[in-house]
Order: sequence, then C-alpha cells, then structure tokens
Amino acid sequence: MNEVALRPDPKVSIIIPVFNEEEVVPLLLPRLRAVMDRLAGGAEVWFIDDGSVDRTALLIEQAHAADPRIKLLQFSRNFGHAAAITAGLDHAQGEAVVLMDGDLQDPPELIIEMVARYREGFDVVQARRARRREVLFKRATAYLFYRLMSSLTHHQMQANVGEFRLMSRAVVAALVGMREHHRLIRGMVCWVGFRHATVEFERPTRAAGQTKYPLSKMLRLSVDGVTSFSTAPLRLAGVMGLIGLVGGFAYAGYALYVRYILGETVRGWTSLVLLNVFFSSVVLICLGVVGEYVGRIFEEVKNRPLYLVRRKLDDESAKSVPNHQ
Repeated sequence: MNEVALRPDPKVSIIIPVFNEEEVVPLLLPRLRAVMDRLAGGAEVWFIDDGSVDRTALLIEQAHAADPRIKLLQFSRNFGHAAAITAGLDHAQGEAVVLMDGDLQDPPELIIEMVARYREGFDVVQARRARRREVLFKRATAYLFYRLMSSLTHHQMQANVGEFRLMSRAVVAALVGMREHHRLIRGMVCWVGFRHATVEFERPTRAAGQTKYPLSKMLRLSVDGVTSFSTAPLRLAGVMGLIGLVGGFAYAGYALYVRYILGETVRGWTSLVLLNVFFSSVVLICLGVVGEYVGRIFEEVKNRPLYLVRRKLDDESAKSVPNHQ
C-alpha cells in the first residue's frame, strides 16, 4: 500500500480578534504558548484588538515584550469581528493560518490536530462543535440559519461550524482578494472551495467575561450572510408581489360577480381594510428587501477601507501606520 506524501510542517499563523477581553487574555496566553512550542514549523499569533477600551491591548503588549511570537494589531475604533479577521489575514505570514476566538471556547490545543490534517493535503480544516452548550433558543436559531444559508446559496455550510478553522496559504490568498464590506467569513471560505476536512470537539463555555455577540448582532450576521451570498430575497419579493396581484384580481372578480350577477352591494368593509393592510405590508416588506441590497451597493461604491490601524506590534518594533484596506 502506497503511503501519501505528507506536506512539510508549516509555519502557523494564529489570528485572534479580541474586544474588551482583559479577563480572558491572561488565561489564553499560556495555552497558546504551549501549543506554539509544539509546532515544529514555528508559529506566530496575531491579536487583532478591535477597539478595546479596557486593558486588553496592554496585556498583549506585555506578552509581546516577553515573547515576540505574540503580535498585536490595534484598530483605531471598533470595526467588527469580520474586519478584524480580514486584518489578520492581511498580515499573517504562515503557510497555514488558523482563525479562532479569544474566549477559550475554541481550544488552542485543537490546532495540533488541524495541522496534522493540513499535512495530509487538506486546504481547509474546520472545527465542528459536537455538542452546543447553549440555550434551546440559540441552538434552534443556529440550526435554522445553517439550513437557510445552505438552501439559498447552494454552498453547503456545515451546521455547528463557526470561524474556528485552519486554512492553507492558497485559501488565504483567495480571501484576501475579496474586499467586500459585508463579510460572512465562513460563507466566503465555502465559496472559494478547495479540499475541506472536519475535526470535532466539545466546545466549552466562555472562560470569563461577557459574550460579544448578543441576539441583535446574530440577527445582523444572518441578514448579511443571506444578502451577501444570494439574491433569493429579491426573487421572493417578486413572488410576493405576483401573489398579491393575483389575489387582487380574484377579489375584484368576486366584487364584480356579486354586484352585477347577484345584484347585491358588496358588504364587508372590514375585509377591505384587512386586505389593504395586508397588501400594504407586502409592498413595504419588498421595499425593505430592495433597500437592504441598495444599501450594500452604497457601501461598496464608497470604497472605504475595511479597517484603520492605530498601532502595530510585530517582530521588529512598535510602529504606527496610518491605515490599511
């Protein structure tokens, strides 16, 4: 039996967006160092500080002084999780790049298994949660989100898979070339293709602090995902308009039948009011859907940078940079 040649041990870049995580960073750093020490090809970790107002950046700066493998990119303000990931991809130098959250719900130790699958020839190694330890409402909405995205976009997105994944340099280069403003990273990774593998893990609860993704942000993420990868809502708006048109003609026919065939006056002003409310609501919903897409066009044509960097700490020294796209 012929053995498949393994890729050489890669240098691994770990990208961790953080926002007000001063309680978690001291718990995360020792585990990161232990993992990096086990990676034969070397490693670096990029913390992307997304406009924190606590001691997060200071703790990372102190860690960088003790271990130059730990690097910091500090935004001028909060630009969002997707922008922070994009900044990390722009600066990562490794042959393999790992995305993970900084709350220790993504265990760093799993990176060792991801690298092993990368060496087998896979370009994307995604981590799937074997079991979600959230409330029933969040589990149900997550299930509906993944089913909806898979059906609307025709790109299979596995349920219970977030941003925690390893990607090869080829995948990273493809993502870096995609500069749209409304970004669903896991959807973009599915879109570029390449060979995928999945590793499963038991996702622990947040180590400390509060979640940075409340229900409002989850809903925004869902809307961005659907509108960024599918025009199905626009087609649905057209279908709703067609259904309303057919219903209107049907009711008009009924009114003419009652008036001229039966010789009666159409009764039921309540039904007329209800129909008016219904069709007006359909029109407003359709306008809202169209507005979402027009708003995205507006954001894209302005062509503003995805993020602005206030400070960068890397292998050389602390340096200031004006901005970056």
